[in-house]
Amino acid sequence: MFATCLCARFQAYPKDSHLLAVKRIFRYLKSTKNLGLWYQKNSGFDLVAYTDSDYGGCKIDRKSTSGSCQFLKGKLVIWPSKKQNYVSTSTPEVEYMDAASCCSQVMWMRNQLRDYGLDIDKIPILCDSKSAIAISANPVQHSKTKHIDIRYHFLKHHVEQGTIKMYFVSTDYHLVDLFTKALDEKIFSFLVGKLGKLNLS
Repeated sequence: MFATCLCARFQAYPKDSHLLAVKRIFRYLKSTKNLGLWYQKNSGFDLVAYTDSDYGGCKIDRKSTSGSCQFLKGKLVIWPSKKQNYVSTSTPEVEYMDAASCCSQVMWMRNQLRDYGLDIDKIPILCDSKSAIAISANPVQHSKTKHIDIRYHFLKHHVEQGTIKMYFVSTDYHLVDLFTKALDEKIFSFLVGKLGKLNLS
């Protein structure tokens, strides 16, 4: 997904390197055509989310790519990835803003589940930035976070209410890295396996 989105940014003025990357994507798709996600019946509705951002990852304009993925009882259901519209000035800022976007998605899912009589609180959001987690738990806004737009303090509000619980996850096991940055083959294969993809043939 990340590689496809990255190539799509250059579709107006593609170069030979982009054509080679697209051919590699097609080779990967051809070799993994039997892989798919398996959703078992009666698997439960525990909601868990992962969030991450590749700080200043774009070499052209230094904008970050943010992503998240949400699981219901260990089954992947949502996995957005997006290049941000702004340039962030710090890693904690971009990680916090991405966690706030993930929180919005999680709250939407929570409301959908509530329509079916399931009320979930303390929904875990896993993030690999201890600074972003600290900002979400800090009851006092200080000068270093006042520049962050008010809509992103939506996350802080839900942490204070107890609807959301932020947890730290090591970068080595951070599933969202698949959607935000280029990875070597070994790490990529390991994380794909953790998403719950199975050979359906």
